[in-house]
Amino acid sequence: MELQKFYYDNKIVKQFAYATIFWGVVGMLAGVLIATQMVWPAANFNLPYLTFGRWRPVHTNAVIFAFVGNGIFTGYYYSLQRLLKTGMASQWMSKVHFWGWQSIIVLAAVSLLAGFTTGKEYAELEWPIDILIAVIWVIFGWNMMWTILKRRVKHIYVAIWFYIATFVTVAILHIVNSMEIPWSLFKSYPVYAGVQDALVQWWYGHNAVAFFLTTPYLGLMYYFMPKAANRPVYSYKLSILHFWALIFLYIWAGPHHLLYQALPNWAQSLGTVFSIMLIAPSWGGMINGLLTLRGAWDRVREEPVLKFFVVAVTAYGMSTFEGPMLSLKNINAISHFTNWTVAHVHIGALGWNGFLTFGMIYWLFPRMFGTKLYSNKLANLHFWLGTLAMLFYSIPWYILTTWKSSPRSCLCIT
Repeated sequence: MELQKFYYDNKIVKQFAYATIFWGVVGMLAGVLIATQMVWPAANFNLPYLTFGRWRPVHTNAVIFAFVGNGIFTGYYYSLQRLLKTGMASQWMSKVHFWGWQSIIVLAAVSLLAGFTTGKEYAELEWPIDILIAVIWVIFGWNMMWTILKRRVKHIYVAIWFYIATFVTVAILHIVNSMEIPWSLFKSYPVYAGVQDALVQWWYGHNAVAFFLTTPYLGLMYYFMPKAANRPVYSYKLSILHFWALIFLYIWAGPHHLLYQALPNWAQSLGTVFSIMLIAPSWGGMINGLLTLRGAWDRVREEPVLKFFVVAVTAYGMSTFEGPMLSLKNINAISHFTNWTVAHVHIGALGWNGFLTFGMIYWLFPRMFGTKLYSNKLANLHFWLGTLAMLFYSIPWYILTTWKSSPRSCLCIT
C-alpha cells in the first residue's frame, strides 16, 4: 500500500484570521461613529464623506462582508481540510480568493464614502464591484468543490453541507439581485422596477442574513463546538434534519420585510408563514448545539472559548425566535420603523456571528501557533464586556419601543 503524504495549508487560515480581526475593528468603529452622529449630528464635521448616510452602509458592509465574511473563510479553510483529510485543491485559488476579497472590501469602502451607491440594502455596490464579487465568489466555490471531490474520506460531514448550501445560494442571490443596466462606470439601474424590485431586493436581503450570516456559521458551529467541548455533536440525525428544513424554509421568508406595502397580500402572508415555520429548525439547531456541551458545562466557567460559543448559540436562538415574531403583522405594526428591529439585528450580528467568531479565533490561534492563549483573563474580560455591552445596547431599546407603542405614552388631545 502506497503511503500518501499531504499537508494542511494553515497560511491561508492565518491570513483570513488577521483580516477578520482588522476588519472587525474597522467595522465596529464605523458603528461607533454613526451612533455618535445620531446623538451629536455635528460629528460629521460638515464633511460629505463623514456623513451618516455614507458611513452607515460602510458599517453594515464592513461588519457583514468584511468581518463576518473573513471569519467564515477562516473557519472554512481550517475545517474543510481537516474534515476531508486533504489540503486545498489549489493554493493559487486560495490566494486569489484572499486578495480578491480584501480588494472588494477596500473598493466598497472607497466607493460608498465617495457617494456611489445603488441605494439597495446590503447590495449598495455598483456594477463593476458586483462583477468582481461574482468572479471571486466562483473562484472560492470552485476551489471548495474541487477539494471536496479530491477528499480522502467517503463521508461528507454535515458542516460541509452547510458550506455547499452557502456557496450555491449566495451565488444565485447575488447574481439575480445584481442584474442591472450600466449607465456609466459608477452608476447603474436595476432591470426590475417598483414592487418587483422591492421583492427581489428583500428576497436577496433577508437571504443574505440566511445564507451568509446563518448557514455558514451553523457549519462552523457543528465543527468547532464539538472540538472545543471535546464531545460529539449531540444528535447527528437532528443536524441533518436541521440542514434540510432550514435551507428549504429560509429562502421564502423575505416578503416579511414588505408587510403593509404594495406587495400582494398573499405574498406577504407566505413570507410570514415560512418565517414562523423557521422557528422549528432554528431552535432544533440551537438545542443541538447547546446539548453538545453535555458533560462539559463545568468547563464553561473556566474556558472563554466555551463561554463565547454558549452565548453565540443562545443569541442565535433568541434572534431566530424574535425574527418570526416580528414577521407577524400585528406585532410588525408596532415594531416597524422602531429601534426594536435595530436591536434584533445587532443581537444576531454581534451575539451570534461575532461571539462565534471570537470563540473560534481564541480556539484556533493557540493550535496554529503551537502555544497557549496569552491570557485567559483578558479573553474572559473580552467576553464579559461584549456580553454586557449587548445587553446595555438592546434592552433599553426594547423597553423604549414597548413604552413608546403603549397607549399610555400617547399624547391625547380631547
